[in-house]
Amino acid sequence: MENFILIVLAIFIGYLFRKLRIFQEEAAAILNRFVIFISLPAMILLQIPKLMLSMDIMIPVIIAWVVMSLTALLTLFISNRFHFSREVTGALMLVAVLTNSSFLGIPVINAYLGDEALPYILVYDQMGTFLALATYGIFVTAYYSNKSEINVQIMAVKILTFPPFISLVIALFFIGTPFPEEILKVLETLANTIVPLALVAVGLQLQLKLPGHEIKPFGIALFIKLVIAPLIALVVVSMAGWSNLAASVSVMEAGMAPMVTAGAMASLSGLAPRLSSAIVGYGILFSFFTTALLFKLL
Repeated sequence: MENFILIVLAIFIGYLFRKLRIFQEEAAAILNRFVIFISLPAMILLQIPKLMLSMDIMIPVIIAWVVMSLTALLTLFISNRFHFSREVTGALMLVAVLTNSSFLGIPVINAYLGDEALPYILVYDQMGTFLALATYGIFVTAYYSNKSEINVQIMAVKILTFPPFISLVIALFFIGTPFPEEILKVLETLANTIVPLALVAVGLQLQLKLPGHEIKPFGIALFIKLVIAPLIALVVVSMAGWSNLAASVSVMEAGMAPMVTAGAMASLSGLAPRLSSAIVGYGILFSFFTTALLFKLL
């Protein structure tokens, strides 16, 4: 229960501070950088070595990519069917497909499934969502904004130099090898900052204004992200006969809210900024109810 109180309170604090102009406009970006460059790498180094080398590690990766691939195809089909503009289609291809697997995924799934779920959350995030953001996300942004050329070399550099990904590669070499107690305590202290800082940053970035003429793409995006995506994950889990913790984590991750970073990427690229912000903002709020229902289906 205390985890849900923390989630709601931290987001509300961020939103309130934004309204009262207590923090400067760049505060959310600064907090996100701290999380990405310090908190998340520390948590990866702390949790990934605890994994046992088994098929379970691949379950989150498989589900993440199956869900993202199918929802991307569905989003593109529906966008073409409804003749959405290029900007709206590009925005939906980002926010209706990419999930908030770390900033919200970590505290929400931890609240439902406990600390044992953290290693699988991080695998889903780094080997699934982040790789998709760094490849698929950049491709979509470049293609639909027409502001930059698609450069494979740039995408590769972004992946290989991303701090959490570097931490993941290092952590994989230490699976089954315990760190000294002093190092563990330092990593644990830094990792514990991820939840409050990330959620306050989410609150600082919330945009709850919904343009009336964009209700249709707004509703479609949230339906795909919060309903269709987790249902796809449930079908994959059922067909494969997976009933372990890794499968449960993967289904919950598939049903998380749209990724804040994807919304920011869409906005910065001129891909329906108001619509993107509204989908991310309301998606976070609605996901508290949809993930509760999803947990009951597991």
